[in-house]
Amino acid sequence: MKIAFVGKGGSGKTTLSSLFIRSLAADGRPVVAVDADINQHLGAALGLSEGEAAALPALGAHLPLIKDYVRGSNPRIASAAAMIKTTPPGEGSRLLRVVEDNPVYEACARRVPLDGGEIRLMATGPFTEADLGVACYHSKVGAVELCLNHLVDGRDEYVVVDMTAGSDSFASGMFTRFDMTFLVAEPTRKGVSVYRQYKEYARDFGVALKVVGNKVQDETDLEFLRAEVGDDLLVTLSHSDWVRAMEKGRPAPFGELEPVNRAALESVKAAAERSYDDRDWARYTRQMVHFHLKNAESWGNAKTGADLAAQVDPSFVLGESAAVPQPG
Repeated sequence: MKIAFVGKGGSGKTTLSSLFIRSLAADGRPVVAVDADINQHLGAALGLSEGEAAALPALGAHLPLIKDYVRGSNPRIASAAAMIKTTPPGEGSRLLRVVEDNPVYEACARRVPLDGGEIRLMATGPFTEADLGVACYHSKVGAVELCLNHLVDGRDEYVVVDMTAGSDSFASGMFTRFDMTFLVAEPTRKGVSVYRQYKEYARDFGVALKVVGNKVQDETDLEFLRAEVGDDLLVTLSHSDWVRAMEKGRPAPFGELEPVNRAALESVKAAAERSYDDRDWARYTRQMVHFHLKNAESWGNAKTGADLAAQVDPSFVLGESAAVPQPG
C-alpha cells in the first residue's frame, strides 16, 4: 500500500510517520519510506544520527538516473531529457517494486535496521542555500512523484511518504498517488484548518482520508476533534514519554511504547490494510495521465520542446501484473 502522512507544521506528522514505519518494521513488513518534507526530519525520527541523516542521498540529485532507468524501452519517450515529473509509464517502461534491487534504490535509498526488521529510506534532499530565490521545493519532490508513478506495490508491502507540511502537497498531483492519506491534526482551530483544505481539494479525486488526532490530553480535546472532523476521525494519540525520550536522542525499544499508543497505531495499520481492497489501478492511471497532461500544457511542452501528450500510452494500466522489462 502507498500511504501518506500530511498535516500542518508542528502537528506531529513526522513523528506519526516514524511510529507507523516502526510498527510495520516490527511486524516484518517490507517498507520503502520517503521523506518528502522540506524539513527532512524523518531520518532522525527513525533513529539516525545527524550525520547519518545528512548523508542520505538526495532523490532530486539523481533525477537523470531515475528518468533513464524507468524510461526503459518505452517507444513513446524519445529520451530521458524529454521526461518530466508527471511522465506516466507505458509499454516498455521499467517499474519499481518494493522488494527488489535496482539502480534507483542503489543510488537513492539506504537500508535502515529498525525494531527487528529493516526498511529502505529515501529522501528528497533539503532545500539548500543555493536554491534560495531560484528554485521551488516542489521541483525536488518531482523525483518522488516520478518514482511513485512507476512503482508497483502489493498487499502487505508499504510505501510510506512523509509529505510536505500544510496544503502544499496540492501543488502537484502527488496527493492522488496514495491508497490512504492520514492527516495528523492537533485539537486546535489551526490544527483542523489543514484538514478542511485537504478535504475540499481531495473530494473530486476520490482521495481516501482519515484523521489521526495527536497531542490529545483530555475528553475536551477529543470532543473538539469529533465536532470538527466527524466520521473522518480514526483514532487519537495521547502524550508519550517514549516519544519525548526518542526526540531527545534516547530511543527505547519500540515494544516499550505506551500500550494506549500502540493500540492507536494498530488502528492506523488496520485502516491502511483495508485500503488495499478499494485499490483501483485504472483510476490511479487515469489520474496520473490527467496531471501529466495538465503539466505538459502548463509548462512541460515549452520546457522540453516536445508534445508530452504523446507520452501517454492509452492502452497501458499500471498494476501488480504489469510486465517489467529487464535492463538491456
